[in-house]
Amino acid sequence: MKAYLLDPAVAQYVRTHSTAPDPLLEELAKETADVTGDSAGMQVSPDQGSFLTMITRLTAPRVVVEVGTFTGYSSVCIARGLTGGRLYCFDVSEEWTSIARRYWRRAGVEDRITLTLGPALETLAAFDETIDLAFLDADKGNYPGYYELLLDRLRPGGLIIADNTLRRGWVADPAHAETTTVEIREFNDLVIEDPRVSVLMLPWADGMTMIMKN
Repeated sequence: MKAYLLDPAVAQYVRTHSTAPDPLLEELAKETADVTGDSAGMQVSPDQGSFLTMITRLTAPRVVVEVGTFTGYSSVCIARGLTGGRLYCFDVSEEWTSIARRYWRRAGVEDRITLTLGPALETLAAFDETIDLAFLDADKGNYPGYYELLLDRLRPGGLIIADNTLRRGWVADPAHAETTTVEIREFNDLVIEDPRVSVLMLPWADGMTMIMKN
């Protein structure tokens, strides 16, 4: 659980009062940690996974887009929440998404997912479906570009969920000038100033921002 902004005791309480991930997701998290090392932090936490499943079930989307699939934890969670729709995943890594493919098969959701490999600024530009729900969790410097491509295709009332928007809370400290923090801070400013959307930033995990197209 990514509880950077919570007191440890509160984080433990939240953990014990939330439905735990099933063995398949636990195995995926462990394999990701073993195989990717320090990069494993890019994987969403169990509570974020549960949130993605619930929001997908609640919104009943026909078309979902995920930008940044990594080893597949979030995509399994999203696909499990689908009730007839389809998930389109965009990523650049054949190595990491090969792990995702294995777990999609094991989770029984492979038939609900289409994976496209390549730079998402290019592959998303060629995507011509109307999007109902999108999850953005890729390289932070390109968040503004991904955001515009997704918003252009998002139906009115549709949602974009952007991950890591609090950057461990560092975005609130103007003196913190590390590159990724600055990129996320600029993205957050871009979104809140955009009259085309309504925004709700959720202060949990590493920050998740819900962006609804007006």
